[in-house]
Amino acid sequence: MRILIEKTAWPMTPPLPWSVFHLAFLLLGSFGSIALARFLYPPRALREALPPRQRDCPDPGRLLLLCGVCLAAGEIYKQLFLYLIVNEGSYDWWYFPFQLCSTPMYLCLIFPFLPRGKVRDAVSVYLQSFGFLGGIMALLEPSGLMHPYWTLTLHGLLWHIMLIFIACCCTASGLTSQKSSGILPALPLFFLFCLMAMAVNIFTGGRADMFYISPYYPVTQVVFHEISIAAGIGPGIALYLASICAGAYLSRRLLNFIFRV
Repeated sequence: MRILIEKTAWPMTPPLPWSVFHLAFLLLGSFGSIALARFLYPPRALREALPPRQRDCPDPGRLLLLCGVCLAAGEIYKQLFLYLIVNEGSYDWWYFPFQLCSTPMYLCLIFPFLPRGKVRDAVSVYLQSFGFLGGIMALLEPSGLMHPYWTLTLHGLLWHIMLIFIACCCTASGLTSQKSSGILPALPLFFLFCLMAMAVNIFTGGRADMFYISPYYPVTQVVFHEISIAAGIGPGIALYLASICAGAYLSRRLLNFIFRV
């Protein structure tokens, strides 16, 4: 296994944010995800105008499962690469796979097996809103995605493009709805993940920073870091989580507008 990983450890100079390399992935990935989701799930009026054999769309549950498998395979590779190549046989809890951007992987893997109902609806809204937010924000500020290895850099960029694609498919396929409740069904799931992330942070004694809400030091995200220093860690975390919820709400509104569902 180590030999295989070593053969893919191609070094590179980490690309700069807003370089041509970054912008190409940001623009092509974002607009490509929207276009592909619209192609897979065209508007109802357009589907009805097609011949009967061409009206069927991919089952969204199976598509999400496929995306989850791809994400899981990529995460396994990343963890092995970090353990064997970057950290030379020691595990760095900083890269434990439980950030906001990691949660869609787990949800996609279980989605097809969820019975229709409130839980399934909550998961689809979460993938649409929080998933899209995690994907687009990381691509807009990609410094944490740029590594001195081609495979790690490509993994980070493609991972977050996949999150945007998943969110677009959830919207275009009709898995999510335009009920006035908005993202409310997904909020309990989000805060459950926050509690789990905090548990990992406490268990590791500050060696992990899942969801960037460690109780041991100020929020590390830009802007909120200064707020945490000025107001305290607790208020900084609360404001940070509130901003994520607001961003998820706006993400949902944006996708509903784009796909007019």
